[in-house]
Amino acid sequence: MEVCLASRHRSALNFAVMVLVYAAYLLVGAGVFSAIELPYEIRLRDELEASHRDFLGNNTCVSEARLRELLVRVLEANNYGVSVMSGRGHRNWDFMSSLFFTSTVLTTTGYGHTVPLSDEGKAFCIIYSLVGIPATLFFLSAVVQRIMVPVTRRPLSYFPRRWAMSKSKFAVVHASILAVVVTLLLLVIPSWIFFTLEKDWNFLESLYFCFISLTTIGLGDYVPGETHSTEENPYQQFYKLLITVYLLLGLVCVLVLMETCVELPQMRRLRQRFYLEGIRELDAETANIIEREHAAAAAPPISYHSAGIPSVSEQAASMRASYTPASGSSSLHSKLGRACKSEEAL
Repeated sequence: MEVCLASRHRSALNFAVMVLVYAAYLLVGAGVFSAIELPYEIRLRDELEASHRDFLGNNTCVSEARLRELLVRVLEANNYGVSVMSGRGHRNWDFMSSLFFTSTVLTTTGYGHTVPLSDEGKAFCIIYSLVGIPATLFFLSAVVQRIMVPVTRRPLSYFPRRWAMSKSKFAVVHASILAVVVTLLLLVIPSWIFFTLEKDWNFLESLYFCFISLTTIGLGDYVPGETHSTEENPYQQFYKLLITVYLLLGLVCVLVLMETCVELPQMRRLRQRFYLEGIRELDAETANIIEREHAAAAAPPISYHSAGIPSVSEQAASMRASYTPASGSSSLHSKLGRACKSEEAL
């Protein structure tokens, strides 16, 4: 009883410490962002105000009220993804751009660079997302579980025995290698490609876009293809299609990596420290049941002949061959007959 109470108090203490650490992490992040970004914001605001004064001073025929009205209108349109700088040939709602929009909505990335303009579009977006987001999560879960079998589960069940290595150590090595491969294929190489194709991006901005997109943060400050004109990039529609495919495949790979890390034995033991006692026991029992079911499904069916165990009919035949008819043999034959009938009934 005392051990159980001590375990519960330890779990509650660990959970309280975790909440405090997470709150401190939020506060530290807010402080760092404020210290870094606030001076840039103040500088940019001062530059805009200076440009505003210079424009009014050099163009006395323009009133400040009319200029402010124009700027408000331009910023409002820009918030809806319509910019006067992109040219009349640029469309936010052609088919390929709409496909890119639906992929960002259903994966909850949501860049925000393009939003529905009409009330009908906003209503349809709500209904479409209510059905599409759970369906997308279900689809991604099914895809990830299928990929996990050859990528993670089979190597974890084969190589530790092959190399006489601890399964927990191999799991850490395997997760590390997988993380390096995903980083190279989904972050470094695509960042270099975007750096080459997007003339206004440097490598850090390209890497920033890839990371923000694949983690479904989707801030929307950088979106590829938005500054391209038809003359600069005649394959703009195909370019957006490739970006859509990259985002979907990249999200699947990131989920596989996260699932692999979550299933590490070290992570399971760490999670146990923050569970309630009943949930901890239930989690361990569920894991044992799943392991037994997998082992039973993988084991070959038991054959009495291969195991060397004779069946009831074989035992009955042996008994018939061992005994000669004698007095009382009718009862013996009746017992053997009942035994055979019982076997047939089974």
